[in-house]
Amino acid sequence: MTDNIISEAKRFIQFLRFCQDDDKDSWSYQENVKMSKHSDEPLLSIIEGNQPVFICEKMPPEHEPEGTESAEETSLSEEVSVKLEHHDIRPLPLSINTARQLLSWYTMSQNPNMAQLESHVLHPLWVRCDMSDPAGTSWLGAETVYVGGKATAVKLYTVRCKGATADETTFMTMDQLKQEHQNRHHSSAVVTKGWAEYNLFCLVKEESLVIDSQSSITATFRWTNAEKILETPPLSSVVTLQIKVAVGDIRSPMFQKFRELEFLLTLAEGLRTGEIEWLDPLETRSTVDLTRELIEGLENVANAVPGQNLKGSENQKSKTDSVLGFSSMLMERGDLDFTEQLWEKMRKSVTSYQDITDSLKLVIKAVRFGQIKPWLHRDSSSSLSRLIVQSYQQQVDAVPLTGLTPAIMLLELGLDKMRKDYINYLVGKELTTLNHLSYYLSNEVDLQEQVVRLKKLHHLLEILGTCTSFLSLPHERLFFFTQSCLQYYKTAPYNEEHVFEMQIKPALISHFYHTEQPTSWAVEVSSGQGSRESGQLHLGG
Repeated sequence: MTDNIISEAKRFIQFLRFCQDDDKDSWSYQENVKMSKHSDEPLLSIIEGNQPVFICEKMPPEHEPEGTESAEETSLSEEVSVKLEHHDIRPLPLSINTARQLLSWYTMSQNPNMAQLESHVLHPLWVRCDMSDPAGTSWLGAETVYVGGKATAVKLYTVRCKGATADETTFMTMDQLKQEHQNRHHSSAVVTKGWAEYNLFCLVKEESLVIDSQSSITATFRWTNAEKILETPPLSSVVTLQIKVAVGDIRSPMFQKFRELEFLLTLAEGLRTGEIEWLDPLETRSTVDLTRELIEGLENVANAVPGQNLKGSENQKSKTDSVLGFSSMLMERGDLDFTEQLWEKMRKSVTSYQDITDSLKLVIKAVRFGQIKPWLHRDSSSSLSRLIVQSYQQQVDAVPLTGLTPAIMLLELGLDKMRKDYINYLVGKELTTLNHLSYYLSNEVDLQEQVVRLKKLHHLLEILGTCTSFLSLPHERLFFFTQSCLQYYKTAPYNEEHVFEMQIKPALISHFYHTEQPTSWAVEVSSGQGSRESGQLHLGG
């Protein structure tokens, strides 16, 4: 009997070690237990530290193979099958006995007196329970206390749930919670720690239109000496913002800029795969007509006022065509050069490779024969820019506009223009320096990698736009936050699911949480005996 228990414990601990080192997020154990690794479970937020935790749940039932149902069950089975395809299956709990068995194996492995079991540093283990016991236990958990890599104690957690209620008078009071803790641990010293989470970024309703989003901003508060249940976090709290922003949100102050990026990404994807699905044009006029108009405009200015500085003329035109105003986050540029104006016209009207080819032929012809001598930014690096610079010396290389060459030239124009837009905002607002942007602005890597880095930079701008227009955070906080985001994306792949964190003072968002209810609120009561004796009350929406 004892040997069987030790053998089962060994097998379970080996499984936990495998999961801990594996890159996946979920596994199955003994066919009926689903094991997953989490770092964002709301219930666990009150626990100190940022380490991941293991969560055990019942394995959801597999879909029945097609063709196995009887004639009488066909309609019912089809209905169930459709539901499973369109709705997520909610987490399923395990029985109390199974939960206690899993935790017993875990705690046995951490016991230094169990020589038969090799001890390992393990993540905390939590098991979702079915609340079938009289106490209504919904979770059981175990967390090992390590000192110098050696287990010195195991903290055991029990979470009981009384179900949903709107009556706050049914909640246990803080005095009752303290008294229960003192009775259980026979200690007169009691310390309370509060925790609360607020969702600062909710659904927007406008004229009966509900806009859902994958973006979220939550604020997590931690404070000591919690005095009453559901109390508002004091100004002495430690606050962490968790910010996740999905690009393309219509509420974003960067939405119009996203549409420009969307065309650039479509073009880059077409070059990568050889096939492209063109976006609907934003202009009713053809690309060739818009390009011809741009060329003729420069010719007319040069002919009407010989020697006039063309930069002023194009500068004025760019203000008409390409001002981007985003509520409190302005990205207005009044210095678009010729190639940037050309990009603006082409991205709004191109619907085929032929459009690109015909338009570039017009431009190169006008440059080659001296019809126009447009000005350029000194750091323009596109192929078309180099041809224009050559035209200043009456020497223009022959460019065969065949194959993918025209699309590559257009993509270069977009990369050049959009990078300058982002530089203009980030450096102009003193959120960073050119040196810190060198990774994102480099044209020493291939075009596809340049596109990926531009996409990362846009994601950062989306995040800053949300923080600026929605939260109105001060420059000091945005400056340090910008540096951390830039540093993150130098090594990390593009990921809209990544949650960026920022420490702020509670006063900066007091107008949010003083008028709203928390989505989750918790208090931890400890007895002054270190981390071994504590109790918690967790209230969630």
